[in-house]
Amino acid sequence: MDINAIEYHVRGLLEAIGEDPDREGLKETPERVARMLEEVLEGTAYSNHDIAEMFGKTFSAEGGADSTVVMKDITVFSYCEHHLALMYDMTVNVAYVPRGRVLGLSKIARICDMAAKRLQLQERLGSDICEIISEAAGTPDVGVVIRGSHSCMTARGIRNASAQTMTTTFAGRFKEDRHLQSLVI
Repeated sequence: MDINAIEYHVRGLLEAIGEDPDREGLKETPERVARMLEEVLEGTAYSNHDIAEMFGKTFSAEGGADSTVVMKDITVFSYCEHHLALMYDMTVNVAYVPRGRVLGLSKIARICDMAAKRLQLQERLGSDICEIISEAAGTPDVGVVIRGSHSCMTARGIRNASAQTMTTTFAGRFKEDRHLQSLVI
């Protein structure tokens, strides 16, 4: 990420909206925004494969061969690629059927967090998480459900503050198995 270029352009943006970037409250804003973007868009630096390798720590699933792993209400936020608007109050539910190995539980949350740290669409975020979990856990059977609010709908445009978006991504057995789908919804 080119921090100097971000600072330069944020300063230009402030000028373009009629602000004085040299006034006291804004003097350090370009630098702050650049550091913030570096942090909240960290996932941009990694492919889905990279994230799967980073957080792919697995353990033997001995004795739990027929179980399904379900983790619900993982909190993430992201930025909409259409308006650079915050997608917030987002919760991710993930479920997968292990194939001899299980992911460390914190790794599931870390995968969701890192995939969200990109300019995203909620639909693609679900697909990205599904793909990463599938690779990291070594199973095609993955379900991802995301619920969230989008400030491009709540704070501008239609300004519907209560609108929430739910997306589902089902792969493998989750595509057809209503019982598996119900575990993640």
